[in-house]
Amino acid sequence: MSDPYWNHNVHHHPAVLAAVPDGCRTALDAGCGDGLLARKLAGRSVSVTGVDRSPEMIELARGHAHVPGNVTYLEADYLADGALPEDVYDFVSAVAVVHHAPFEEAVTRLARLTAPGGRLVIVGMAANRTPLDWLISACGVPASRLYARRRGGKRGPVGMPMEDAYMSWRQIRQAVHRLLPGCDYRRTLLWRYLVVWDRPREGGP
Repeated sequence: MSDPYWNHNVHHHPAVLAAVPDGCRTALDAGCGDGLLARKLAGRSVSVTGVDRSPEMIELARGHAHVPGNVTYLEADYLADGALPEDVYDFVSAVAVVHHAPFEEAVTRLARLTAPGGRLVIVGMAANRTPLDWLISACGVPASRLYARRRGGKRGPVGMPMEDAYMSWRQIRQAVHRLLPGCDYRRTLLWRYLVVWDRPREGGP
């Protein structure tokens, strides 16, 4: 089934889905927006929780015509103490979410939500600060236009909260390696970075 719209975040959904571990029982999509990724995760996990602090986004998610029976949408802030159980989720995803909050607080909370032995995937944004940053970003322009044209130019969802990234690519890279030891970090062509981290079965944040 094709996506109802395309944007730079949706473009990275296949990478997120490919990272879901085999035998995943519980998955969490933090900052789920209209629930598109959570619905996709339903085919990879026994149960999926999509959480977003925006009541408008949760209303869109719950109102979708085809919400899988193993998906639950929750209006809450994943950063709030007690909003979600820690050390529980076999898989946690956060797409274009962590730059909406203090970075260290956001990443640390996501790591704590991840169960020991589970996996955390973050797709995030960063700010260009150096000539090399701008050059790499410029290389993504033709690719972005091509993808958008192939997908019919549909963008969405309408009303999604937006915020500019404030940390540089270098700051992000250094911070994630400090906060998530052993993680895999890579910068993608379409102005995002992808972090995959497996929480140790014992210890960890």
